[in-house]
Amino acid sequence: MRLRTPLALLGAALLVLLGPPLLTTGSGAETGTRIPGLRFMVPNTPGGGYDITARTAARNAEDAGLTPNIEVFNLPGAGGTVGLTRLVSEHGNGKLAMSMGLGVVGAVRSNDAPKTLADTTPIARLTEEQDVVVVAKDSPYRTVDDLIDAWKADPGKLPVGGGSAPGGPDHLAPMLMARAAGISPKDVNYIPFDGGGELLASILGNKVAFGVSGVGEYLDQIKSGELRLLAVTGPERVDGLDAPTLREAGYDVNFTNWRGVVAPPGLTDAERDKLVRLIEALHDSPEWRRSLRENGWDDAFLTGDRFGAFLDAQDRRVVSVLKELGL
Repeated sequence: MRLRTPLALLGAALLVLLGPPLLTTGSGAETGTRIPGLRFMVPNTPGGGYDITARTAARNAEDAGLTPNIEVFNLPGAGGTVGLTRLVSEHGNGKLAMSMGLGVVGAVRSNDAPKTLADTTPIARLTEEQDVVVVAKDSPYRTVDDLIDAWKADPGKLPVGGGSAPGGPDHLAPMLMARAAGISPKDVNYIPFDGGGELLASILGNKVAFGVSGVGEYLDQIKSGELRLLAVTGPERVDGLDAPTLREAGYDVNFTNWRGVVAPPGLTDAERDKLVRLIEALHDSPEWRRSLRENGWDDAFLTGDRFGAFLDAQDRRVVSVLKELGL
């Protein structure tokens, strides 16, 4: 017994040392991506592009075993700048991130917001996607040419709805479309909504003549026939959707939107790096790759300081385009 007891203790010690790696292979604990209590803020209403992106990313990260129980919550208002102000106020909070994109860049400018994206910690750009030009299924406009002809006849009487504030993607896309059609952007009756979810009801209820939003937001409604897709704004047709690009239809527009993730200011290097590692692992997961395909999103991955430089460039781009359009 005296000989066997030390051996048994040694064996138990080895099991303790060797057991955890066997149990956690492929888990967030092993890869350093686990952030217990992580919260993901969506700065617009449920059903919009930021909301779909955040909830998809959270679900995929959990399914891939990268980190557990991510809370996604909505804090809408002022094109995303209410959420942005809240994010910046959470100085040093390494367990908070915010879904965002070009719409927030534009809203900061159009609302003269007190806080800007330069006040945040850039984490990653995730996706790029085209906007879609859609009408209700009972709309009189069967083609994009039908719509443009009516729009040119009396721009003010054909309101266009978008899921972003002036300066955001759903505003810039129809303004570029108007200019390409020979309509002064200043004559366009643009009605902003706080995300694609809010916009959808107005399109379906014919409260706007047409809507412009991200392809991933309205795929289900397009495929079910609730919405009629007239055109896409990017350089190529979208797989699985029967609609021309605006350029194919004769209007010189090539426009895409993007979405990403930022965090509060004041994070330690370790906190920032952990968030970046989590998003990198999400990006490489089969779950996320499948979501890209299902939502019609293009991979546009960019992290850290490179993403920060991209945000600076996007701010300058928004200012330039608004000036170019006389807005």
